[in-house]
Amino acid sequence: MKIATQRPWITPAVIGSFTLLSVTGMLMFFHLDSGLNKLAHEWLSWIFVIVVVMHILLNNMAFKRYFKTVAGKAVIFGFVAVLGLSFLRLGGGDSKPPFVAPVQMMAAAPLSAVAQLAKLDVSEVTARLAAKGIAAQNPAQSVKDLVGSDLGAQMRALAAIAEAPAR
Repeated sequence: MKIATQRPWITPAVIGSFTLLSVTGMLMFFHLDSGLNKLAHEWLSWIFVIVVVMHILLNNMAFKRYFKTVAGKAVIFGFVAVLGLSFLRLGGGDSKPPFVAPVQMMAAAPLSAVAQLAKLDVSEVTARLAAKGIAAQNPAQSVKDLVGSDLGAQMRALAAIAEAPAR
């Protein structure tokens, strides 16, 4: 495959994938993402990377020129520096998303307390968990006791409790 023959679709693919990533990224930034926005942003970014590499190969001479000018070098270095700084942890400690602490607190509470928060009978809580394949033995157990310390598993179990059953 000769890269020059791919010109008719490479630049439009860069434009389209850039649009997709920009819009989904801004939606995620403002916590307005829904549906498959986050999944599309994370997985389709690979398409963007691939078509950008192809675009660079297609426009190799122009690309190299940016490394010869002061302005080009400064802009590229600036973004590389920001990338490097993005790996730093500020504020010390383990910076977790703000939802983690309340989820862990609820997951550690006895099922009887979770039932009270959900305004359900304990039997309904255990039934909803059982429908998801999680068997509770008694109301003193916690979600953490049942699914372990994996945050994702805890969130799925708590969501199973919170979701209204299909009628």
